[in-house]
Amino acid sequence: MTFSDIFKSSFLENVTSVSIIDMALALILSFGIGLFIFYVYKKTFTGVMYSSSFGVTLLALTMITTLVILAVTSNVVLSLGMVGALSIVRFRTAIKEPLDIAFLFWSIAAGIVLAAGMIPLAVIGSVIIGIILLVFTNKKSSANPYIVVINCCNRDAEVRAAEFLEKQTSRAVIKSKSAQKGSIELNYEIRLKDDNTDFITLLSEMEGVNSAVLVSYNGDYLG
Repeated sequence: MTFSDIFKSSFLENVTSVSIIDMALALILSFGIGLFIFYVYKKTFTGVMYSSSFGVTLLALTMITTLVILAVTSNVVLSLGMVGALSIVRFRTAIKEPLDIAFLFWSIAAGIVLAAGMIPLAVIGSVIIGIILLVFTNKKSSANPYIVVINCCNRDAEVRAAEFLEKQTSRAVIKSKSAQKGSIELNYEIRLKDDNTDFITLLSEMEGVNSAVLVSYNGDYLG
């Protein structure tokens, strides 16, 4: 094969199938939308440990998806090979938060739509999705479940604490109880009447109550 044959190769002809302007515009827009997705993820995160690397992954995933789809749409043969290559990829990282799955699909969908040339759909759709997530995820409600951990000295203190919780909350259900000599620990699931949590201070000052702890949780149970 001579240099002339190389320059006549169809491989070099495919380089110009997608213009530089189209590639630059698609990547710039994917970066902007990916940055917006990153911002929404940061503002709506409600898990225990925030991972900034996952937010950067969302940004990179949007741009990578755009890059792949641009290559696929420019060449039918390449698209078949890309499908075969991507079919062997396996991701082993566990998704701890269910909402993270939505952000992953959002990044992939935004990259695909952008590369397909549907810029208004990608931009407007991403803005609407972001607003919905910001509104519903950050919505605080007094009906959210809480756990109250009470440590009592005796049975009488346990009864008084239970009666006090029933009066101060809209719902109080005991979840577990452990007893030792001179110590009783109670775990209650409660629903607050409002955002006021001063009753925990009053509960901890009751006679026979050693401590009272209020913990917010997501409502999931083990077992």
